[in-house]
Amino acid sequence: RLGRRPVMLMSFFITPIFMIMLGLAHDLVLISVSTFSVGFFTDLYRPAVGAAIADLVPPEARMRAYGYNYWAINLGAAIAPVLAGVMAEYNYLILFVADALTTAAFGFIVLFGIRETRPAVAHHVSHTPLRERVSQLKRAPILLMFSLITLFFGVVYTQGYVGLPLDMQSHGLGPGQYGAAIAVNGFLIILVTIPVSNMAAKWPRFETVAVAAVLLGLGYGFTALAMDLPLFAISVAIWTLGEIAATSVGPTIIADLSPIDLRGLYQGIFGAAWGLAYFIGPLAGGWVYENWGANALWIGCLITGIVIAFCYLALSAPAKRHAAQSKPLSTD
Repeated sequence: RLGRRPVMLMSFFITPIFMIMLGLAHDLVLISVSTFSVGFFTDLYRPAVGAAIADLVPPEARMRAYGYNYWAINLGAAIAPVLAGVMAEYNYLILFVADALTTAAFGFIVLFGIRETRPAVAHHVSHTPLRERVSQLKRAPILLMFSLITLFFGVVYTQGYVGLPLDMQSHGLGPGQYGAAIAVNGFLIILVTIPVSNMAAKWPRFETVAVAAVLLGLGYGFTALAMDLPLFAISVAIWTLGEIAATSVGPTIIADLSPIDLRGLYQGIFGAAWGLAYFIGPLAGGWVYENWGANALWIGCLITGIVIAFCYLALSAPAKRHAAQSKPLSTD
């Protein structure tokens, strides 16, 4: 509705304000408001970037483009904790100010270096009422089903940050060992994402994301057998490969499904599925672990991953028919 560039600018210039407020806040209410605002405006750019990639990149190259974007995000995520630790030793406020400045710097890059990517053919529908645009989702059951399946994928994925540290602790492994095991995730993402994205561009979309779900399930299922750090690290490596494949293919499928004028909305719904997974996953995983134990959690993840894979495969044929029948632009 607003365009890709204005939404990105809103995200990158408003987030720093609340980030500095958060660094200065001492009152619980102000901390809560600032934290919520930082989370909201930080993630505001994601659907816009997803739509912009779909605007700029032809379908056959989108998987590589989304993979590169994911790789860049994780490269930054690997560097950030080191810098944050150094800054926090001096003053925590420096950490918040630095975060605000780097976010604003991204905004200036967009402001002066990136043009609006929304196709001209979609511009005339930008004033369509939001209710009417949302109502078009009723005619997009594949999008909703894919996002729902991805929600369950995300719930399983979050167990690496909920159930895994608890299980490792029960085996006498502390935070340092957990940090070493989970570091395999970041290392593989940085090392493997670009070559995998290049190869995956030639693979069928839904079959690839189904394999990703199987790898996710197998990785967490293998955790049930882990007793020491090397085995836990191997389990992380297995589900990380599934994560890499899914995060390249998922946004690509959404871009393939979405009409030009609804790309931002489609990417937003897909992103919301991941956001909801990060809310549900810790609650569900913690409950299963507390009431049924670690093995039940990991076996449940294995079964869920396999079921997710079959669900993705079941969507493949309807999605291909939808893509073949879709018009370039939805105007009604």
